[in-house]
Amino acid sequence: MIGSLDELRAVRAVLDEAKREMGVVERIELGVMIETPAAAVTADLIAAEADFLSIGTNDLTQYVLAMDRGNPELAARIDAMHPAILRMIDQTCRGAEKHHRWVGVCGGLASDVAATAILLGLGVTELSTTASIAPEVKAKVRSLSLDACRDLAAQALNQTSPEAVRALAKTFGA
Repeated sequence: MIGSLDELRAVRAVLDEAKREMGVVERIELGVMIETPAAAVTADLIAAEADFLSIGTNDLTQYVLAMDRGNPELAARIDAMHPAILRMIDQTCRGAEKHHRWVGVCGGLASDVAATAILLGLGVTELSTTASIAPEVKAKVRSLSLDACRDLAAQALNQTSPEAVRALAKTFGA
């Protein structure tokens, strides 16, 4: 869990040393998992030196909402379609875009077909889904207009609850 550019630089130094020891001369891409609020809000700084960003929505959701997903009393209330999570994803995508970096999403939200259009509209360029849902997500992506996704995402960012975001997404798919 990278939380700062300094941590990325430390990992890069270890990678460079390992390359030297092994005699590897070709460039190896190094990406960052965005799983903490600190990483999301400083994504523009991290993206200046990372080759790509991948948002781990399960951990990010847990930390942004301050709810332990292992706690059975809280687990049902954890929803990555919460506007706060979507705003973190938006901020990450905008930070990455400044440096022409791609952004992926993994975790539960990538496999949530209701979120597909919103994620694309926010600027996500890769979804790491479960194998069983991948064909449905691919079909959904092929059916979407990027401009319409951007409009939907802008509306989603202004909702007040995950339920409102999900209702909006449902009307979009209708």
